[in-house]
Amino acid sequence: MTFRFLTRFALLLPAASLALLPACDSYFFYPQRSFVANPYLDRVVHEDVFFEAPDGVRLHGWFLRPKDEPRGTILFFHGNAENISTHVGAVLWLAMEGYQVFLIDYRGYGRSEGTPEMEGIHMDALAAIDRLFRTEGVDKDRIVVFGQSLGGAVAVYAVANSPHRDRIRALVIDSAFSGYRRIAREKIAEVVLLWPFQDPLSLLVTDRYSPGRWIGRIRPVPVLILHGEADKFVPVRHGERLYRLAEEPKELWIAPGAGHIRALSDRNMRKRLLSHLDSVLRGRKNGETEPGVPGIGGFVSRGNCLLF
Repeated sequence: MTFRFLTRFALLLPAASLALLPACDSYFFYPQRSFVANPYLDRVVHEDVFFEAPDGVRLHGWFLRPKDEPRGTILFFHGNAENISTHVGAVLWLAMEGYQVFLIDYRGYGRSEGTPEMEGIHMDALAAIDRLFRTEGVDKDRIVVFGQSLGGAVAVYAVANSPHRDRIRALVIDSAFSGYRRIAREKIAEVVLLWPFQDPLSLLVTDRYSPGRWIGRIRPVPVLILHGEADKFVPVRHGERLYRLAEEPKELWIAPGAGHIRALSDRNMRKRLLSHLDSVLRGRKNGETEPGVPGIGGFVSRGNCLLF
Protein backbone atom coordinates (compact mmCIF):
# COMPACT_ATOMS: atom_id res chain seq x y z
CA MET A 1 0.00 0.00 0.00
CA THR A 2 1.59 3.28 -1.01
CA PHE A 3 1.75 6.00 1.64
CA ARG A 4 -0.67 8.74 0.55
CA PHE A 5 0.96 11.88 1.81
CA LEU A 6 -0.37 15.37 2.14
CA THR A 7 -0.93 16.72 -1.38
CA ARG A 8 -4.30 18.15 -0.35
CA PHE A 9 -2.75 19.19 2.92
CA ALA A 10 -0.04 21.19 1.13
CA LEU A 11 -2.51 22.90 -1.20
CA LEU A 12 -4.93 23.91 1.56
CA LEU A 13 -2.45 25.03 4.19
CA PRO A 14 -2.05 28.64 3.00
CA ALA A 15 -5.58 29.26 4.29
CA ALA A 16 -4.92 27.55 7.61
CA SER A 17 -3.93 28.92 10.99
CA LEU A 18 -2.62 27.45 14.21
CA ALA A 19 -6.21 27.05 15.35
CA LEU A 20 -6.60 24.38 12.68
CA LEU A 21 -3.85 22.15 14.05
CA PRO A 22 -6.04 19.04 14.62
CA ALA A 23 -7.46 19.31 11.09
CA CYS A 24 -3.95 19.52 9.64
CA ASP A 25 -2.96 16.32 11.45
CA SER A 26 -5.97 14.58 9.90
CA TYR A 27 -4.34 14.70 6.46
CA PHE A 28 -2.19 11.77 7.57
CA PHE A 29 -5.21 9.44 7.68
CA TYR A 30 -7.07 7.79 4.76
CA PRO A 31 -9.31 5.19 6.38
CA GLN A 32 -11.63 2.78 4.61
CA ARG A 33 -14.67 1.23 6.28
CA SER A 34 -15.43 -1.59 3.84
CA PHE A 35 -13.39 -4.78 3.90
CA VAL A 36 -11.74 -6.40 0.89
CA ALA A 37 -11.89 -10.19 0.54
CA ASN A 38 -8.58 -12.05 0.73
CA PRO A 39 -8.74 -15.70 -0.38
CA TYR A 40 -5.43 -16.47 1.32
CA LEU A 41 -6.81 -15.52 4.73
CA ASP A 42 -8.55 -18.89 4.95
CA ARG A 43 -5.16 -20.60 5.06
CA VAL A 44 -4.83 -19.66 8.72
CA VAL A 45 -7.22 -19.63 11.66
CA HIS A 46 -8.38 -16.05 12.19
CA GLU A 47 -10.83 -14.53 14.63
CA ASP A 48 -12.29 -11.12 15.36
CA VAL A 49 -11.12 -9.29 18.46
CA PHE A 50 -12.93 -6.27 19.90
CA PHE A 51 -11.46 -4.17 22.71
CA GLU A 52 -11.64 -0.62 24.03
CA ALA A 53 -9.23 2.29 24.05
CA PRO A 54 -8.87 4.16 27.36
CA ASP A 55 -11.38 6.79 26.19
CA GLY A 56 -14.01 4.13 25.50
CA VAL A 57 -13.69 3.92 21.69
CA ARG A 58 -14.41 0.35 20.56
CA LEU A 59 -11.61 -1.06 18.40
CA HIS A 60 -11.44 -4.08 16.13
CA GLY A 61 -8.65 -6.39 15.09
CA TRP A 62 -7.88 -9.85 13.78
CA PHE A 63 -5.97 -12.56 15.58
CA LEU A 64 -4.24 -14.99 13.20
CA ARG A 65 -3.22 -18.36 14.59
CA PRO A 66 -0.86 -20.91 13.02
CA LYS A 67 -1.77 -24.56 12.79
CA ASP A 68 0.97 -25.69 15.19
CA GLU A 69 2.45 -24.42 18.43
CA PRO A 70 3.27 -20.73 17.84
CA ARG A 71 6.87 -19.58 17.62
CA GLY A 72 5.84 -16.26 19.17
CA THR A 73 3.28 -13.48 18.81
CA ILE A 74 3.56 -10.39 16.61
CA LEU A 75 1.50 -7.24 17.10
CA PHE A 76 1.16 -5.42 13.77
CA PHE A 77 0.35 -1.75 13.13
CA HIS A 78 -0.49 -0.92 9.50
CA GLY A 79 -0.02 2.20 7.39
CA ASN A 80 -2.21 5.26 6.94
CA ALA A 81 -4.68 4.04 4.30
CA GLU A 82 -7.59 1.57 4.10
CA ASN A 83 -7.81 -1.10 6.85
CA ILE A 84 -6.57 -4.48 8.06
CA SER A 85 -8.27 -6.35 5.22
CA THR A 86 -5.90 -4.74 2.71
CA HIS A 87 -2.85 -4.86 4.98
CA VAL A 88 -3.17 -8.45 6.22
CA GLY A 89 -1.04 -9.63 3.29
CA ALA A 90 1.95 -7.93 4.91
CA VAL A 91 1.82 -10.38 7.84
CA LEU A 92 -0.12 -13.40 6.59
CA TRP A 93 3.14 -15.06 5.64
CA LEU A 94 4.31 -14.76 9.26
CA ALA A 95 1.26 -16.73 10.42
CA MET A 96 2.03 -19.35 7.79
CA GLU A 97 5.57 -19.51 9.20
CA GLY A 98 4.22 -20.32 12.67
CA TYR A 99 3.66 -16.97 14.37
CA GLN A 100 0.50 -15.70 15.98
CA VAL A 101 -0.32 -12.26 14.62
CA PHE A 102 -2.57 -9.63 16.19
CA LEU A 103 -3.33 -6.77 13.78
CA ILE A 104 -5.64 -3.91 14.63
CA ASP A 105 -7.46 -1.05 12.96
CA TYR A 106 -7.04 2.39 14.46
CA ARG A 107 -10.17 4.34 15.33
CA GLY A 108 -12.14 5.26 12.21
CA TYR A 109 -10.61 2.42 10.17
CA GLY A 110 -12.54 -0.72 9.20
CA ARG A 111 -14.81 -1.88 12.02
CA SER A 112 -13.22 0.30 14.68
CA GLU A 113 -15.44 3.08 15.93
CA GLY A 114 -14.57 6.76 16.11
CA THR A 115 -12.65 9.14 13.88
CA PRO A 116 -8.89 8.99 13.31
CA GLU A 117 -6.86 11.75 14.91
CA MET A 118 -3.28 11.98 16.12
CA GLU A 119 -3.74 11.50 19.86
CA GLY A 120 -6.36 8.80 19.37
CA ILE A 121 -4.42 6.45 17.11
CA HIS A 122 -1.45 6.45 19.49
CA MET A 123 -3.84 5.76 22.36
CA ASP A 124 -5.22 2.85 20.30
CA ALA A 125 -1.74 1.40 19.85
CA LEU A 126 -1.10 1.47 23.60
CA ALA A 127 -4.47 -0.22 24.14
CA ALA A 128 -3.55 -2.94 21.63
CA ILE A 129 -0.33 -3.74 23.49
CA ASP A 130 -2.22 -3.94 26.75
CA ARG A 131 -4.90 -6.14 25.17
CA LEU A 132 -2.28 -8.53 23.81
CA PHE A 133 -0.64 -8.90 27.22
CA ARG A 134 -4.05 -9.83 28.65
CA THR A 135 -4.81 -12.41 25.94
CA GLU A 136 -4.94 -16.08 26.90
CA GLY A 137 -2.73 -18.42 24.93
CA VAL A 138 -0.05 -15.77 24.35
CA ASP A 139 3.42 -16.35 25.77
CA LYS A 140 4.08 -12.93 27.32
CA ASP A 141 7.83 -13.46 26.99
CA ARG A 142 7.67 -13.97 23.20
CA ILE A 143 5.99 -10.79 21.91
CA VAL A 144 7.30 -8.66 19.03
CA VAL A 145 5.84 -5.34 17.81
CA PHE A 146 5.96 -4.68 14.04
CA GLY A 147 4.85 -1.50 12.27
CA GLN A 148 4.87 -0.39 8.64
CA SER A 149 4.98 3.21 7.41
CA LEU A 150 2.66 5.25 9.67
CA GLY A 151 2.37 2.09 11.75
CA GLY A 152 6.12 2.13 12.29
CA ALA A 153 5.92 5.64 13.72
CA VAL A 154 2.97 4.61 15.91
CA ALA A 155 4.82 1.50 17.08
CA VAL A 156 7.84 3.48 18.27
CA TYR A 157 5.72 5.76 20.44
CA ALA A 158 3.63 2.88 21.77
CA VAL A 159 6.58 0.69 22.76
CA ALA A 160 8.39 3.62 24.37
CA ASN A 161 5.36 4.49 26.49
CA SER A 162 3.89 1.08 27.24
CA PRO A 163 4.03 -0.22 30.83
CA HIS A 164 4.82 -3.59 29.21
CA ARG A 165 7.90 -2.25 27.42
CA ASP A 166 10.44 -4.33 29.34
CA ARG A 167 8.67 -7.55 28.32
CA ILE A 168 8.52 -6.75 24.59
CA ARG A 169 11.27 -8.79 22.97
CA ALA A 170 11.78 -6.75 19.77
CA LEU A 171 10.53 -3.83 17.70
CA VAL A 172 10.55 -4.04 13.89
CA ILE A 173 9.71 -0.95 11.83
CA ASP A 174 9.48 -0.88 8.05
CA SER A 175 9.50 2.31 5.91
CA ALA A 176 8.75 4.57 8.86
CA PHE A 177 9.25 8.33 8.71
CA SER A 178 11.35 9.92 11.44
CA GLY A 179 8.98 12.75 12.28
CA TYR A 180 5.45 13.91 11.49
CA ARG A 181 6.52 17.51 11.08
CA ARG A 182 9.63 16.52 9.12
CA ILE A 183 7.74 14.45 6.53
CA ALA A 184 5.04 17.14 6.28
CA ARG A 185 7.71 19.74 5.52
CA GLU A 186 9.19 17.54 2.80
CA LYS A 187 5.82 16.99 1.15
CA ILE A 188 4.95 20.70 1.29
CA ALA A 189 8.30 21.47 -0.36
CA GLU A 190 7.36 19.24 -3.31
CA VAL A 191 4.68 21.81 -4.25
CA VAL A 192 6.73 24.46 -6.05
CA LEU A 193 4.58 27.42 -5.04
CA LEU A 194 4.73 26.40 -1.38
CA TRP A 195 8.46 25.67 -1.19
CA PRO A 196 9.29 29.05 0.46
CA PHE A 197 6.69 28.34 3.17
CA GLN A 198 7.62 24.76 4.06
CA ASP A 199 9.00 25.60 7.50
CA PRO A 200 6.19 27.78 8.88
CA LEU A 201 3.47 25.61 7.34
CA SER A 202 4.94 22.41 8.78
CA LEU A 203 4.57 23.92 12.26
CA LEU A 204 0.85 23.27 11.91
CA VAL A 205 1.61 19.56 12.38
CA THR A 206 2.21 18.26 15.89
CA ASP A 207 5.58 16.67 16.61
CA ARG A 208 4.59 15.26 19.97
CA TYR A 209 4.35 11.66 18.74
CA SER A 210 7.23 11.71 16.24
CA PRO A 211 9.34 8.53 16.40
CA GLY A 212 12.56 10.54 16.33
CA ARG A 213 11.62 11.86 19.77
CA TRP A 214 10.87 8.44 21.23
CA ILE A 215 13.06 5.81 19.59
CA GLY A 216 15.94 6.53 21.93
CA ARG A 217 13.72 5.67 24.90
CA ILE A 218 12.71 2.11 24.07
CA ARG A 219 15.91 0.50 25.30
CA PRO A 220 16.39 -2.36 26.23
CA VAL A 221 14.03 -3.45 23.42
CA PRO A 222 16.10 -4.41 20.34
CA VAL A 223 15.22 -2.31 17.28
CA LEU A 224 15.28 -3.52 13.68
CA ILE A 225 14.73 -0.84 11.02
CA LEU A 226 13.86 -1.92 7.47
CA HIS A 227 13.82 0.50 4.56
CA GLY A 228 13.76 0.33 0.78
CA GLU A 229 16.59 2.25 -0.83
CA ALA A 230 14.25 3.39 -3.62
CA ASP A 231 11.38 4.49 -1.36
CA LYS A 232 9.91 7.61 -2.97
CA PHE A 233 7.21 8.19 -0.35
CA VAL A 234 9.37 8.03 2.76
CA PRO A 235 13.01 8.40 1.62
CA VAL A 236 15.58 6.07 3.12
CA ARG A 237 17.18 8.98 4.98
CA HIS A 238 14.31 8.72 7.47
CA GLY A 239 15.28 5.14 8.32
CA GLU A 240 18.91 6.14 8.60
CA ARG A 241 18.02 8.99 10.96
CA LEU A 242 15.96 6.69 13.18
CA TYR A 243 18.89 4.29 13.29
CA ARG A 244 21.22 7.07 14.45
CA LEU A 245 18.78 8.14 17.17
CA ALA A 246 18.10 4.62 18.47
CA GLU A 247 20.12 3.08 21.30
CA GLU A 248 21.80 -0.30 21.09
CA PRO A 249 20.85 -3.01 20.39
CA LYS A 250 19.80 -1.84 16.92
CA GLU A 251 20.09 -2.86 13.28
CA LEU A 252 19.34 -1.16 9.97
CA TRP A 253 18.61 -3.25 6.89
CA ILE A 254 18.43 -1.39 3.59
CA ALA A 255 16.97 -3.17 0.56
CA PRO A 256 18.45 -1.87 -2.73
CA GLY A 257 15.83 -1.14 -5.37
CA ALA A 258 12.91 -1.67 -3.00
CA GLY A 259 10.11 0.89 -2.81
CA HIS A 260 7.79 1.85 0.03
CA ILE A 261 6.99 -1.12 2.32
CA ARG A 262 8.44 -3.43 -0.34
CA ALA A 263 11.55 -4.67 1.48
CA LEU A 264 9.80 -7.82 2.73
CA SER A 265 8.47 -8.71 -0.70
CA ASP A 266 11.90 -10.28 -1.20
CA ARG A 267 12.02 -13.95 -0.15
CA ASN A 268 15.56 -13.69 1.15
CA MET A 269 14.71 -10.68 3.30
CA ARG A 270 11.86 -12.69 4.81
CA LYS A 271 14.24 -15.53 5.63
CA ARG A 272 16.56 -13.09 7.30
CA LEU A 273 13.72 -11.62 9.34
CA LEU A 274 12.59 -15.08 10.49
CA SER A 275 16.13 -15.80 11.66
CA HIS A 276 16.24 -12.45 13.46
CA LEU A 277 12.95 -13.16 15.24
CA ASP A 278 14.09 -16.63 16.28
CA SER A 279 17.30 -15.11 17.59
CA VAL A 280 15.74 -12.38 19.74
CA LEU A 281 13.00 -14.66 21.04
CA ARG A 282 15.63 -17.14 22.21
CA GLY A 283 17.46 -14.32 23.94
CA ARG A 284 20.62 -14.51 21.89
CA LYS A 285 23.17 -11.77 22.20
CA ASN A 286 22.88 -8.92 19.71
CA GLY A 287 24.59 -9.73 16.43
CA GLU A 288 24.37 -13.53 16.70
CA THR A 289 22.46 -15.29 13.93
CA GLU A 290 21.59 -18.77 12.77
CA PRO A 291 24.51 -20.67 11.21
CA GLY A 292 24.78 -19.89 7.53
CA VAL A 293 22.22 -17.09 7.51
CA PRO A 294 24.59 -14.19 6.69
CA GLY A 295 25.16 -15.67 3.25
CA ILE A 296 21.49 -15.63 2.21
CA GLY A 297 21.00 -13.68 -0.99
CA GLY A 298 24.39 -12.00 -0.78
CA PHE A 299 23.67 -9.90 2.30
CA VAL A 300 26.48 -7.50 3.13
CA SER A 301 27.07 -6.48 6.72
CA ARG A 302 28.50 -3.08 7.63
CA GLY A 303 28.57 -3.20 11.40
CA ASN A 304 24.92 -3.30 12.44
CA CYS A 305 23.83 -1.74 9.14
CA LEU A 306 22.98 -4.36 6.53
CA LEU A 307 22.66 -3.95 2.80
CA PHE A 308 20.83 -6.71 0.90
